[in-house]
Amino acid sequence: MSKKRAEMSAEQSLFSVFCVEALAEELKTTGDKVYQMLTEDSDIFDSYILPFYDILHTQGKEWIVADLLELMKKRGVFQ
Repeated sequence: MSKKRAEMSAEQSLFSVFCVEALAEELKTTGDKVYQMLTEDSDIFDSYILPFYDILHTQGKEWIVADLLELMKKRGVFQ
């Protein structure tokens, strides 16, 4: 059974793609794999990226990637 994702604005959608692709670049993997890590392997996408968009999108790429990697480690999605 799949969860229904909350409605996203165009800006949130673009930011979400940015996060996935920036993490994929850092981890040297595909965007599909990162998206799976953030949605299926954890709830980081719905519980962190979307709800905290207003704060996160004001930060730089390096900060966002480091912050998300730290959260992924805490949630056991990435080592």
